[in-house]
Amino acid sequence: MSETLDRTAAPAEIDSRAVVASGARLAAGVCIGAYAVVGDDVQLGEDCVLHPHAVVNGPARLGRGNVLHPFCRIGGDPQDLKYAGERTHLEIGDRNVFRECVTVSRGTIQGGGVTRIGSDNLFMASAHVAHDCVIGDHTIFANGATLAGHVTVEDYSTIGAFSPVHQFCRIGRCAYIGASTVITQDVLPFSLVVTKRQTRCFGVNSVGLERRGFAPQRIRAIESAYRLLLTSKLNTSQALEQMRLTLDGSADVAELMRFMESSERGVTK
Repeated sequence: MSETLDRTAAPAEIDSRAVVASGARLAAGVCIGAYAVVGDDVQLGEDCVLHPHAVVNGPARLGRGNVLHPFCRIGGDPQDLKYAGERTHLEIGDRNVFRECVTVSRGTIQGGGVTRIGSDNLFMASAHVAHDCVIGDHTIFANGATLAGHVTVEDYSTIGAFSPVHQFCRIGRCAYIGASTVITQDVLPFSLVVTKRQTRCFGVNSVGLERRGFAPQRIRAIESAYRLLLTSKLNTSQALEQMRLTLDGSADVAELMRFMESSERGVTK
């Protein structure tokens, strides 16, 4: 980022309700919304946007065109018990998007003192980047994706929703980690990694239906349909045919059948 940044000379749009430290340096075109906070020793490159309630703590340097959505905190203290207030840093490239409630920590002395993020990355809501991580360019962090400390994520990788990555792991270039997958070892470049799915249907939500006012005979008809679907050893098509033959008078079963027949991704059994 240019050393010519000058908060007093750069035309920036700052809401009167924002808090911008005297030691912050803002480039041209920066836009800061209501109740956003820019701390001391923060540099914001040209055309950065802080939506209301976004927070940037320093020391931190952000390049051009970064967008920070409400309630994200960029450059917070490391979540590490060894951290004792040392001066550590965060360096961010250009055109990154940090959605709501994303958190990014600065580095630790033990880890080299710097957390680094490249350019053109998307961090969806509630993603977390811990201390001393190194992230390349064009990555995607889905909602709730979480990095422990010292993780390296190479270019064009995707980390699925609610997937935690163990400290010191590496995510190779162009890797894809599926949702809800726990990563405790390095992920190879170009690979597709996902936890084996064992989700299945256990029957009817009878208590919920009772609470919704379903009469006992309605629930019995639905339970009969589910027995055909789940425990009769019939395939789905055969189960549907038996429902038509034996449960034709139930509007709830008809709804169930329409739902199954219109499914494009298959149904959970």
